[in-house]
This record gives sequence, C-alpha cells and structure tokens, in this order.
Amino acid sequence: MINDITSDAEEGMKKAVEAFKRELVKIRTGRANTSMLDGIRVDYYGTPTPVNQVATVAVVDARLITVKPWEKSMIPVIDKAIRASDLGINPVADAELVRLPIPPLTQERRRDLAKTVGKQTEEARVAVRAARRDAMDMIKDAEKDKQISEDERKQGEKKIQDLTDKYIATVDDIAKNKEKEIMEL
Repeated sequence: MINDITSDAEEGMKKAVEAFKRELVKIRTGRANTSMLDGIRVDYYGTPTPVNQVATVAVVDARLITVKPWEKSMIPVIDKAIRASDLGINPVADAELVRLPIPPLTQERRRDLAKTVGKQTEEARVAVRAARRDAMDMIKDAEKDKQISEDERKQGEKKIQDLTDKYIATVDDIAKNKEKEIMEL
C-alpha cells in the first residue's frame, strides 16, 4: 500500500521536473536553438499549429535561426506570430524564408530572464509539493480506514518527504545551471 502511494508520488514529481525542463528550454540564452519556437503557434487554415509543423526550422549558426515554410503564403503569418511572441526577436522575412537573428542579451534582459527562471522554479517546486500533499493525504486516509498502522504511516510520510527533498533539490540544481547559462557573457 505505502509502496504504491510512494511510486505514484514519485511519478508525479518526475512529471513536474520534466515539465519544468521543457519550460526552461524555451527561455533563450543568447544562442540559437530551434526549441525556442516550440511554444509559437500560427494560424494554419483556421487551426493553431506549431511552427515546426508548417515549416522547416533550422539553426544556421550560433546567432541565426531560419524558418522555411512549406507554403510561401505562410511567411507573413509566421513573421506575425514570432513578433507577437515574447521572445524578443525581430524576424526578417523575404520571399523564401524567415530569418531570426538572435541578438546578444543585454544585462537587463539577462536579469529579466533570470527572474522568469525563478518564477518557473517556484512553480515546479509547488508542483512537487502538490504531489507530496496528495500522497500524504492518501497515507492519512489509509491509516484512518485502518489499512495501515501508525508506524507504517510515519514510515510512508518519511519516504514521501525524502522524495520531495530529492526532487526539489533536482529542480534547484536545474534552475541554478540555467541561471548560470543566462548570466554568462
């Protein structure tokens, strides 16, 4: 019983950490990365569609991404969607493709990005703690229903707390590395 609850909690915590990693990839660090465009959707015949499903996205060099749509009529739509996003990139469109020159980050922009990382870190911690809370509630309910003893409850709560500490430390390490990457010139 305790092992099932513990494994469910660990699964929830793993998912929270994975979601956190996916969010951090979208934050730009001054280097070109195709995953920066993952959150951008364009209107493709009335359907919001990810850019990488209507175009070929490529990193040409460390400071340039190119987006070559499969239909030339999509160029202005892609350009508009990128301008409307919060990436802080000014796309350059021509007849064939959209170029995204990645400007070097200013110190102020670096601080803003570090604050964004901080917010997302706290959201990830909250998600991990939510998994802990759910598991603790299940353990307490199991004890109340006489499925486990008080000693088993205490052992289960200790296991859950140890898992929580481990995953919050993982989130903090990932965040510290991302902030370091953002702040380096």
